Amino acid sequence: EAVVSTQSTGEHIYKEKHVGGVTLKDVESHLWVKEFAAFLKKSGKLPIPKWTDIVKTATFKELPPKDNDWYYVRSAALLRRVYLRQGVGCGALRKIYGGRINRGSAPSHHKPASASVIRHCLKGLEEMKLIAKHPDGGRMITSAGRRDADRIASQVMSSSIVE
Repeated sequence: EAVVSTQSTGEHIYKEKHVGGVTLKDVESHLWVKEFAAFLKKSGKLPIPKWTDIVKTATFKELPPKDNDWYYVRSAALLRRVYLRQGVGCGALRKIYGGRINRGSAPSHHKPASASVIRHCLKGLEEMKLIAKHPDGGRMITSAGRRDADRIASQVMSSSIVE
């Protein structure tokens, strides 16, 4: 049985009703990340470093992020990546969040993101017991992290069906 929701652009999206419950994989990533970032901010348990207002997220960036809540958004996005791929480490996440550096007239190259920002976000999520260190290296999601992620996903799915 399909449920139709209409977005502001007027297009229809068909979503099936989930029998076993909604997981993070069933919802759109940007909606989930926004909701989970709000959840992290509201909980107040994620430790925020003092340097978040002045630090750049990568060496190839010219300015720090404009959004004051960027640290919550990055932490939520990292949790989503760990959920989707268990055992992912800081080096792989640096590649994922990296980008292109402008070298003037020379050709552009890929540069990784800041390891410090990613590592501090992962440590904060570990303190909240949402992720843990994987025995083979990298990080894995805990049962509490999976529960919270899927709970937020079901909220996102129900709000997108209502709209």
